[in-house]
Amino acid sequence: MNKSFLKFLCDFGPLVIFFYYYYDSDKDLKVAIPPFIIATIIALGVMWFLEKKIPKIPLISGILITFFGGLTIYFDNPIFIYIKPTIINILFGLALVFGKYFTNEPVLKKLMGKSISLTDEGWEILNRRWIYFFFSLAILNELVWRTQSEELWVNFKVWGLLPITFIFTGFQIGLINKYKTDEK
Repeated sequence: MNKSFLKFLCDFGPLVIFFYYYYDSDKDLKVAIPPFIIATIIALGVMWFLEKKIPKIPLISGILITFFGGLTIYFDNPIFIYIKPTIINILFGLALVFGKYFTNEPVLKKLMGKSISLTDEGWEILNRRWIYFFFSLAILNELVWRTQSEELWVNFKVWGLLPITFIFTGFQIGLINKYKTDEK
C-alpha cells in the first residue's frame, strides 16, 4: 500500500469511523466514541511504524480525543467531547502567544521556517493572525455546541471547522507573498 495513502487514512480514517458509528447508531455519541478512540490510537501507531515518530499535532489531538472521549463515556456526558475543539484551539493559541517568550521568535517560524522564508515582520503578523484565528475557533465552537443540536455540532466540527481553516489558510497567501524572502 502507498505510504501517502496510508498517511491520508491515518488523518481521516478515524473521522470516517466516527461518522459511520455515529449515524449507524441513530446519532449516539456513546456508541461512536469508542471506535473513534481505537481508530485514532491505531492511526498514531501506523504513523509511528511509517515514520518512527508521531508529529506533534496528531499526537496532541490523539491524546485529547482519548482523554475527552474517555471522560464523555465515563461520565455519560457529551460536554467533554463538545469542549475538545475549544480546548485544542485555546492550547494552540496560547502556544503561539507564549511560545515567543521561550524561543525569542514566533512559534510559527520555528515550526515552518524551513519551508517558508519570511521577514521577521511577516512572521510576527502571521503568528498574530493564527493566534486570533485559534481563539476565534474556540469561541465559535462554544457558540455552536451551546446553541445548536448535537447533530449540527458534529457536522459543524468536520464540515464547518475544517473548511474554515482551509479558507483562513488560503487568505494567508497574500501576506506570505508580501513578506517572502529569498533565503532558505
